[in-house]
Amino acid sequence: MKKYLSAALFVFAFYFPAQAATVTPVRGGTLQAIVQPEPTALTSSFQNTFPNLIVSANIFDGLLTYDENSKPQPGLAERWEVAPDGLTITFHLRHGVKWHDGQPFTSADVKFSLLEVWKKLHTRGRVTFAPVTSVDTPDEHTVVLHLAHPSIVILSALNAVESQVIPKHIYEGTDFNKNPANVRPIGTGAFKFRQWNKGQYIELERNPDYWDSGKPYLDKLIFRIVPDAGSRAVALETGEVQYAPYDAVAHADVKRLEQTGNLRVTTNGYSWQAQNVFLEFNLRNPILEKLKVRQAIAHAIDVKSLIKTVWYDFGKPATGMIPSSLTDFYTTDGVPQYPFDPARAEALLDEAGYPRKENGVRFSLKLDYQPFNEAYKFHSEYLRQNLKAIGIAVTVRNQDLPGFIKRVYTDYDFDINTGQISPYLDPQIGGIRHYWSKSIAKGVPWTNASNYSNPGADKIIERIQVSNDPEERFRLFHDLQRIGMNDLPVLPLFEIQHFTLYSSKLHGVGAEPDAAISSLKNIWIEHE
Repeated sequence: MKKYLSAALFVFAFYFPAQAATVTPVRGGTLQAIVQPEPTALTSSFQNTFPNLIVSANIFDGLLTYDENSKPQPGLAERWEVAPDGLTITFHLRHGVKWHDGQPFTSADVKFSLLEVWKKLHTRGRVTFAPVTSVDTPDEHTVVLHLAHPSIVILSALNAVESQVIPKHIYEGTDFNKNPANVRPIGTGAFKFRQWNKGQYIELERNPDYWDSGKPYLDKLIFRIVPDAGSRAVALETGEVQYAPYDAVAHADVKRLEQTGNLRVTTNGYSWQAQNVFLEFNLRNPILEKLKVRQAIAHAIDVKSLIKTVWYDFGKPATGMIPSSLTDFYTTDGVPQYPFDPARAEALLDEAGYPRKENGVRFSLKLDYQPFNEAYKFHSEYLRQNLKAIGIAVTVRNQDLPGFIKRVYTDYDFDINTGQISPYLDPQIGGIRHYWSKSIAKGVPWTNASNYSNPGADKIIERIQVSNDPEERFRLFHDLQRIGMNDLPVLPLFEIQHFTLYSSKLHGVGAEPDAAISSLKNIWIEHE
């Protein structure tokens, strides 16, 4: 049987692996890091954008972690068993774990987090944990999940990135989205929250009672909010900041910063997400509802040049909803492709009934982008120019992250939106949401905003969710890629490769598939 969980990283000419730690880590010190844009909350259980993850994964834990081979390892759960029929999963929790306020961590916290938060409010958890019908807690350190059907995907979604365990005694009976703990969090993680000076920095301090004995090594973590990419680059170059994940500087600056000799670049730590950059079409728009228009837009975009010009080769063209790094799930067999062909795009628009007018414009559209960094602004401008060449006038709209989320996922006030999506190691976690009609959820970010609905796609997705046969699931995902690229509610543009910059004096930077958005408990600073 093929390996079930697989991931691979692109290798770039300037890539440096994470620096190996020496035998004895040095304790103490403060790590100055970058998080950009500023988080909207310090939990990702129900507000799960990546800036929230970068900080909150240091404060909270998950039941599991994942090693460099993407295999599950103990977290808050010391061990677990899956019943032979796949209908029960039992977790045995660590003893002696405490919340940062001193209260004991118990099975009740896990049950509460799963049933009341992950299953109801989490963008992807609503799908991942849908098979869970009930949760038993026979004692304070045992959690038993009962499933309506086998669900292979659950064990790929239990780290602190995807499914943070939150304290029942803090959240029960409250409005979760307005709970003060969202900005003054109480977790079980390696670092405790100290203060958040909005617009400037978030400060965390070492948890002296952390369950992973001897860790963390650092005394403090300070995540600085620096809106200007040039200023972030200067802070790294001067050593004022020592750690910056998730493309914190302009792509054009990466090679220069690496060549200073004081900074290292790694592309490790992102394969757990396996991200694509995409265009999503609002099918409520009568123009975009026409397949030939969407096909024309696909043919109008010079993806190879986009990657080279805007993203400095940090990526490669996508062929469908699943990145090629997920080798078992990925296929190109029978998957429709839309190579760069402006003449074909113009012909399709003529056939769709949108000839050029006297001013050369066929129609106008609005384009909104995820404002995660400046590259997306340049990316959107590049798309605007490509579409202008075939007679589509595009207005690029700029807004902050909360404004983007409200406009696209609550108001549906968009024509096209562009950004990144994470299918994750098992694309059932995040790869199906654009294509499943039941993922249309007004007000819930990162779901099916296009209003796409295809009973054939729904049938395949719902079979994926209940199958206990890995080989069958691979075949079903292959079928879904064919349908998705034929119907084209979403156009996958390219497989993005993120990067992390860090000081050469920093040790313990992880190579795990989720390292860039996981706890920094293993990091230490070399002192002179």
